[in-house]
Amino acid sequence: MSLKVALDVRTELGECPVWSIEEQALYFVDIKGRALHRFVPATGAHRTFPMPEEIGCIGLRRGGGFIAGFRSGLWLLDIDGNRTQKLADNPEDQRTSRFNDGRVDPAGRFLAGTIDEPKEGGRAHLYRYDSRGLAMLASGLLTSNGVAFSPDGSALYHSDTPTFTVWRYTYDPATGEAKDKTRFARLQPTETDQGRPDGAAVDAEGCYWTALFEGGRIQRYSPEGRLLTEYPVPARCPTMVCLGGPDLKTLYVTSARTGRSEDELAVFPHSGSLFAMPVDVPGLPEYEFDISV
Repeated sequence: MSLKVALDVRTELGECPVWSIEEQALYFVDIKGRALHRFVPATGAHRTFPMPEEIGCIGLRRGGGFIAGFRSGLWLLDIDGNRTQKLADNPEDQRTSRFNDGRVDPAGRFLAGTIDEPKEGGRAHLYRYDSRGLAMLASGLLTSNGVAFSPDGSALYHSDTPTFTVWRYTYDPATGEAKDKTRFARLQPTETDQGRPDGAAVDAEGCYWTALFEGGRIQRYSPEGRLLTEYPVPARCPTMVCLGGPDLKTLYVTSARTGRSEDELAVFPHSGSLFAMPVDVPGLPEYEFDISV
């Protein structure tokens, strides 16, 4: 099995692929390109929804549409990508902070983290949003990433990309509380390999898949944190993974193009595109955001 180009879209900073079972469509964002994309693999249909500012993450919304994290805060979007309601401000300095990775939890809340763009002070956080408002779950981060849940919802995974570390928390879907933080995986960078954990997903066996930014590969870990296998990506900077397709056995991978050198792009001309390959273990259906929770 190997990853192939599924959509030669060449985003600036592709992120947050989310599979809609109902639509049999993949949604993903281009953060720097300020766009939401919709791709139907069965037909090849591709649609782009321009955004008014950088959009870092999305979650499917019960009844249609999305919740999305922008530089300015969390918003509701309709099915055509139009912003309809602002739910919460980004409480950080928006000159140097924006929402980045996010995912809906088993109860319908939205967990989304920010990025400390100067990467100097550890000013980023992981937040939880529900009807009570915005609450902080983790602090002291550089780039919040890798949010995913175990199949039963009792474990929350989360990475801080520049620190090369994935964390695991005990998670209570009934309350949205995360505690008992433990180190799940730690990558060891070298001079020639700066691969670090970016966006992630969990499959039906409870294994954690993560994209390695500047590592050119995808890794799959057991629920105990043991590296099981890895797959090369035809891009130096894969950004996030998603399991979709009719049987949830297609691995989709977004990637980045912005800031890459001409020499790198000559070797990896499809950087920024969407890649895919079949896998043996299916993924998990995405939860849907419920504003009433």
